[in-house]
Amino acid sequence: MIRFAHPEYLYALGLIPIVLILFIWMSAWKRKAIRRFGDQAMMKELRGNSSSAKPVLKLVFLLLALSMFVLAWANPQMGTRLEEVKREGVDIIIALDVSNSMRAEDIKPNRLERAKQAISRLIDKLENDRIGLIVFAGRAYVQLPITTDFAAAKLFLNTIETDMIPTQGTSITSAIELAQTSFVGNDQKHKALIIITDGENHEDDPEEAAKKAAEEGIVIHTIGFGSPDGAPIPVYRNGVQVDFFKDHDGNTVLTKLDELTLEKIASEGKGSYIRATNSDDGLEAAMAQIGKMEKKSFGTKQFTDYEDRFQYFLAAGLFFMFLENIISTVRSRWIQKLNLFGENNKALKN
Repeated sequence: MIRFAHPEYLYALGLIPIVLILFIWMSAWKRKAIRRFGDQAMMKELRGNSSSAKPVLKLVFLLLALSMFVLAWANPQMGTRLEEVKREGVDIIIALDVSNSMRAEDIKPNRLERAKQAISRLIDKLENDRIGLIVFAGRAYVQLPITTDFAAAKLFLNTIETDMIPTQGTSITSAIELAQTSFVGNDQKHKALIIITDGENHEDDPEEAAKKAAEEGIVIHTIGFGSPDGAPIPVYRNGVQVDFFKDHDGNTVLTKLDELTLEKIASEGKGSYIRATNSDDGLEAAMAQIGKMEKKSFGTKQFTDYEDRFQYFLAAGLFFMFLENIISTVRSRWIQKLNLFGENNKALKN
């Protein structure tokens, strides 16, 4: 198993295309300058044994050296042993509403994006808990099963959009029922469900579903994203807002936060209701409640005893730098003697 101790340093690899572009630009500028200076045949004679291929080879070695140094800087590490690590935590499933109403911008930049940002920060703080993701609109789907792979959780989180579920609506009931079957184990505790939505439920009876989930030991917290006064739902085309959603009569649709429903769901689920605002997304308050829950012990397989391997990349980088420095821009004499392209004959004829 290989990982990087400082993966953020890998962004420095972006220097490679910049160096390549500068080299191409400089080469084109030099050719243009030579053409302006005088006759091409005469300029070729004046340049003598200058090689056109060696600068390219030197650039290749320079870029390889730069790549190796950046990789060494990020410090690649290799896990030498796979073992089961015991953890104590809580299983957390986050059910995220992806219906069209989550595009409303009463919570900046909009309800869904702000919720995703909050979940991402929450994942960064997790240590011993396990997390799963459910997305729902008219129906609910498991986006990520319960896992301790927080990097995968953030990856799946980034792919969530409002158009990923074809069936529109807001079926909180389906999200709760799906969460019941998605938790791992048959124990009647150590399970928490966080529902992030504007609460505009259009399906079934979410309070009854929350009550049944609580009977199985699932604590349900609800976080309301939106304004009770309502906000229009913007319509975008090619990244540009062109209108707002309208009803059949041509009136602009306002999506309102249904706090009463979310309060009832949290009450039946023996959890708490929190209203998100532009200054507080509510997830920290929910996690504070979850932190008071009894923890369970579980084992996860993971690599341990990671050892640094930066020295190999550093050595490779120095080797390529050495090659780049010993190569001159003048053609070698033995290559000239080979006369691979008949250049000497051409010179005699001229």
